[in-house]
Amino acid sequence: MNTREAVSFCRICPAHCGLRMTIDENDRIIRVVGDKENPLSNGYVCFKGLQAEEAHHGPTRLLHPLKKMPDGRHVKIDLEQALDEIADIMQQIIDIHGPDAIAGFSGNGAVYNHITFSLFPQWIQALESSSYFSTMTIDQPAKMVTPFRLGMWGAGRQLITESQTVMIIGSNTLASHSTNHGLVAAPTKAIKKEKKRGLKLIVIDPRMTETARYADVFLQIFPGEDATLLAGLINIIMNNNWHDQTFCSEHIAPGHLEQLRESVSAFDLDYVSQRAGVSREDILSAAKVFAEDCKTGPVLSCTGPSMSPRGNLSDHLIEVINVVCGRFRRAGERYMDINPWLPAFPRYAEVIPPNRTWEQEPSSRIFGAQSLAGERMSSTLADEILTPGEGQIKALINASGNPAISMPDKRKFANALQSLELLVTVDPFMTVTAKASDYVLPTKMMYERFDLPLTFMGFPIYIQPWGQYATPIMPPPKGAEVVDDWYIYWGLAKRLGKTLRLNGVALDMKTAPTTEALLDIMTKDSLVPLDDIKKYPSGKIFDVPPHFVQPARPEADGKFDIIPADIQQELAEVRQETVVHGHYESNGTYFSHRLSVRRTRNVMNTVVPQLQKTKEQYPYNPAWINPQDLQAYELCSGDKVYIVSDHGRVPAIVEADETVRSGVVSMSHGYGGEQDSDNALENGSSVNLLISSSRNLDNITAMVRMSGIPVNIEKRT
Repeated sequence: MNTREAVSFCRICPAHCGLRMTIDENDRIIRVVGDKENPLSNGYVCFKGLQAEEAHHGPTRLLHPLKKMPDGRHVKIDLEQALDEIADIMQQIIDIHGPDAIAGFSGNGAVYNHITFSLFPQWIQALESSSYFSTMTIDQPAKMVTPFRLGMWGAGRQLITESQTVMIIGSNTLASHSTNHGLVAAPTKAIKKEKKRGLKLIVIDPRMTETARYADVFLQIFPGEDATLLAGLINIIMNNNWHDQTFCSEHIAPGHLEQLRESVSAFDLDYVSQRAGVSREDILSAAKVFAEDCKTGPVLSCTGPSMSPRGNLSDHLIEVINVVCGRFRRAGERYMDINPWLPAFPRYAEVIPPNRTWEQEPSSRIFGAQSLAGERMSSTLADEILTPGEGQIKALINASGNPAISMPDKRKFANALQSLELLVTVDPFMTVTAKASDYVLPTKMMYERFDLPLTFMGFPIYIQPWGQYATPIMPPPKGAEVVDDWYIYWGLAKRLGKTLRLNGVALDMKTAPTTEALLDIMTKDSLVPLDDIKKYPSGKIFDVPPHFVQPARPEADGKFDIIPADIQQELAEVRQETVVHGHYESNGTYFSHRLSVRRTRNVMNTVVPQLQKTKEQYPYNPAWINPQDLQAYELCSGDKVYIVSDHGRVPAIVEADETVRSGVVSMSHGYGGEQDSDNALENGSSVNLLISSSRNLDNITAMVRMSGIPVNIEKRT
C-alpha cells in the first residue's frame, strides 16, 4: 500500500493540537498521532483529535445537500438548486416581514473555522438583520457584560505563566483546554510545569476536578453560591487591607472603594461559610494566599459561574478582585501573547472606561433582554420565534451548531424550530438540529480546507506568538458535493443582491473568490506575512520584535466602576436570600440537591458524540452522585432514576463519584435525541429538559439557570 504523511492542526477546540497523519492511496486517513514538531502542542493530542479518521470517512458523515420532503424524509438536492430555493424563500420572508425575520445562529463548527467565524455575522449584517445569535450567549453572556459595566485594562491581565498565583473558579481547564487560562495545549503538563516553578493554585468548584487535584487551596463550594463566596473573599481582602492601594487610588472611581467595602460588609465569614458550604479556614486561606502572600496572578473563570444563578454578578465580582488586587500588566512589561497573523496593536496601561453599551440599543421584545456586541441573547431565541408580532423570526440559518440539543428549555425550542417557515443547517453531520431542518448543507471538513487558528480580535489566545497555516491534506470523498462553509453564505448573498465585506474589504459578488484569497484578505495587515507563516507546516513560534506595555496616554482618564448601583442592588438581594441546604425552594416546591454542570473530558459540547468510538466510550451522560448520597437513597452505580426539577424531569443512570460533594448531582449538557421520553436513554439525558427559559432569568442578558438547579432524585421502579 502506498501511503504518505501530512501535518495539520485540530480545530475541534481552541487547543489546536498539531497532528501528523498517515494517508493511504485512496486519500483516507489511516493513522493519527500528535505532531512532535509542533511547538505549541509538542506531540500532545487528546481523544477527540484522534477520531479524525472516522469523522472524515465514517458512515455518519453527510456528503450531499439534502432537502426535507412533506413526508419528513430528506432527499438529495443539487447545491446550487438548494441555494436558489433557500434564497427565494428568504426573499419572500424579507418582503413580507422585514430582514429581522431572518436569524442566524453561529455554532462551534463556525467558531473554529477562521473565515466563517468572521463572515457569518457579516452576512447577517449584509441582510440588514439584527437577529444574530451564537453559542457565546448560551453559556457565558456575562463575559460580554462585565467589561462594559466595570471597564477594561488596556494591557490585559497577567498570565498564569508570569504569576505567583492563580484562582480558577468554575472551570476545569485540564478537561476543557480553556482559552481563558493560557494553558490550551497539553494542559496537564503545563500546569505541572507552573506548579514546579512555584505557582500557588486556588480552585473553586463543586467537584474535585482534574484541575482541582493540583490545587494548593481547594474550596468545594455548593453550586450556585459563587457570588456569595466572591463577595466574602472581597470582604476579607478589604478588611485586611490586602488590596493594591496604589493601583486602586489611581484607577478606581472616587468613593467606590468605600462603597465596595460597605456593600460586601454583610458577607461575613460565618455567613459565607454556611451558605457556600466551605470551612472558614479554607476561605481565609484562599484570600490570604491570593491577596497577601502573592502579589501577581489573576482570578479566572469560564462557563460555570456564568451558567449559575446571578452569573452577571459573579463575573463582575471576579473582575473586581482582579481590579482591587491590581492583577494587570504595567507599563514597561514585555508581553508575548501576540497573534502573528493579525496586525500589531499597542497596549496601554490605562483603563478603558465602562460605557454600558446595552443601554444604547433597543431592548428585545422578549423579557427586555439587551443586545451585546452585536448579538441577541440565545435564551430568547425560542420566544423570538414563537411570539407573534413585529420582529418575529420566521427563518433560521444554523451555521454549524446544534441548538436543538444545546439550548435550554428543550421542548419549547423544539416547538420553535418546527414552527419556522425555513430552517437551514450547515453541517457535515445529521445532528438533531439537522434532522429538523428543511435543508441540510454539508461542508468540507477541517483537513480538506485552508485555515488559520481561532481568532478573537484583540484577544490573543496563545501565550506566545505561535502561528500555523493549514492546507488541505486530502480531497473530500469521491462523488461528494461539499463546499467550504463560506461559499454557502456568499452564494446566498449573491442571490439576494447583497455585498459581503471581510476585514473591511468588499468581496466580488459575481465570481466566487477562493478560500486562499479570503485568508489573504483576513491577514492583509498581519504582523508576520502570511507567506512566512506558510513556510512552517508544523507551525512556529515566531521571533517578532519585542512588545512592551506602553504608559497611559495623556488623554486617558478612565476609571473602573467597581460598584455601580445595579451591582449594589444585586449584592443586597443575595444577602437577603434564605438558603437551607438540602431543602431548596424553587417555584413553590422543595428539593434536596442542586445540579451542577461538568465537562465530559473526551466530548466537545455536541460536536462529536455521533462518532462510534465516542459513543462506545460515552454512550450516555451519567448523573454523578457522591457515594454517601447513593447509599442514603439505597442506590447503586448503574441504577436508573429520574432527576426532577420545578420544570421537568429526565431519566438518568446514576454513577458513584467521590469527587462530587454531597448534596450535588453532577451532569454534562449536550446529550439527548430528537425524541425525549421518560424512559429514553439511548442518547443520554437531556439536562435542558430541566430548565425553564421563562423563569430565574439574569438581568440584562436574560440568561437562564443552567447550573445550580434545585433537583430531586427519584428512584425508578
